[in-house]
Amino acid sequence: MKAYNTKKIRGDFGEAAVCDYIINQGYKTITCNYRKKIGEIDIIALSCPQDKRKNEIVFIEVKTRKFDSLTDGIDSVNLSKRKKIVKTARVFLQENPQYGDINARFDVAEVIITTDDSPQLLELKYYKDAFDPALL
Repeated sequence: MKAYNTKKIRGDFGEAAVCDYIINQGYKTITCNYRKKIGEIDIIALSCPQDKRKNEIVFIEVKTRKFDSLTDGIDSVNLSKRKKIVKTARVFLQENPQYGDINARFDVAEVIITTDDSPQLLELKYYKDAFDPALL
């Protein structure tokens, strides 16, 4: 049971770090941990106006990795995971028609943390437009 708790603590830590990051970038968080049978989206937000684009709804996948991890977070968002994110995003947009006329974007955030039981942030990499749903 300890391994699960440690993994959840690390995941929650990474998501909180990304929420702080995007809020500091001017984004407005709509919801976190949006879950449906088909999948989950870690963070859903509205982009900031300084982004030189019109507001966009942003679906963010967060991958938290220990410093010594063998795989990068961005690499772990494979084709299957991307398809689930896009399908879940469609459900969100159907349930929330007020966002239907806004462009959607799919980002990935990679959070690198210490290997301690009590994680500390080492690095945060943020990938805007990490994948194009039209190519799936």
